[in-house]
Amino acid sequence: MFELSEEELKSKGANITVRETLGQPMIWRKAFVEYLENKSKIEDFLKVILSKHSYVRVIFTGAGSSQYIGDTVVKSLNELGDTKHYHFESIGSTDIVSAPQSVLEENIPTLLVSFARSGNSPESVAAVEIVEQYVRDSYQLSITCAIDGDLSKKLDMVPNAYNYVLPSETLDQGFAMTSSFSTMTLLATLIFSLELDEDKSRQVEIAARLAEDIFSREDEISNYLPLDVKRVVYVGSGPLAGLTREAQLKILELTAGQISTIFDSSMGLRHGPKSFINDKTSVFIFASNNDYTRNYDVDLYKEVLGDEIAAKVVLIGQNVEGFNYLPSENIHPAYQVFPAIAFAHVIALTASLNVGNTPDTPSVSGTVNRVVKGVKIHPLYRCVGRYSNGFSKK
Repeated sequence: MFELSEEELKSKGANITVRETLGQPMIWRKAFVEYLENKSKIEDFLKVILSKHSYVRVIFTGAGSSQYIGDTVVKSLNELGDTKHYHFESIGSTDIVSAPQSVLEENIPTLLVSFARSGNSPESVAAVEIVEQYVRDSYQLSITCAIDGDLSKKLDMVPNAYNYVLPSETLDQGFAMTSSFSTMTLLATLIFSLELDEDKSRQVEIAARLAEDIFSREDEISNYLPLDVKRVVYVGSGPLAGLTREAQLKILELTAGQISTIFDSSMGLRHGPKSFINDKTSVFIFASNNDYTRNYDVDLYKEVLGDEIAAKVVLIGQNVEGFNYLPSENIHPAYQVFPAIAFAHVIALTASLNVGNTPDTPSVSGTVNRVVKGVKIHPLYRCVGRYSNGFSKK
């Protein structure tokens, strides 16, 4: 597929998604350069917050794929981040908007880190406004791909806020988030990781090279998804467990639900979800580069392979028995998510074409949209909870 001409890809309704998928390694490199250029400004913003509070709750938020960024980076930053001063959490903007009383704390200083491709989903701005209302000491950091999106415009008017706009190439025009997801994930990791810049640079370059190699092996990867496969399972551990939800979503989106998917941790799959596997199932297991953690990934791989039920069982990673990445310096688990999502994007594109769908516009019914529609944001003061008792932050 990746070798097809632009016209041939257009005929399959795949040219936009293929272009944006293949462009990711270049964009990651560019995003890292821009991060270095903006690093002092971001650090100054965070220093002001820490000068006022010794410990800050950091909530990564977004809806759909943008939420899954937080699910992934929280696990990375609990190892690489400043946990002395920050408590990292991932909470969907959908939860913040619909039930703030369940997820927000009035008296805990909170930095809301909002992820958004366009920033035009109703929940994006609503989550910012609700945190501003609900939390006494609140701060805002947005990481978005659209300089003129509603979220960017909103943060320009909010005090105690920093708006970071990624390179314009990350504003995916395809239906599914590809480079927007991976590059926002990268930037959040770079901002909050305590690694030295030279270590970050090396890890980004390894990730980019591995992804480029993955894209060159499209035919090999497509064989892991036979035409008669109707189910896909993604599992992993640590940051890769966080990534599995996004990996399976790409298949659901690009096939319009024609292939069923589940995700879990390598340890968690045994506890019921394993019953999903049958002879029409491909099982993909991401292997961690943490030696201790990898044991559990490999154990599950051997177990599912030994069951002899699944159509395909594939272990994915460096130095593995399965889909082995290009030989290179070992990549840290926090950065393993980038070649892993590259692999998942190839699988999702393959799945979409296998079922006769068009990746650029996969929702034939039009009931699922690139930017969510139909969401009504209700005024917070009318809701049941502490606000009904007259509490108002500002």
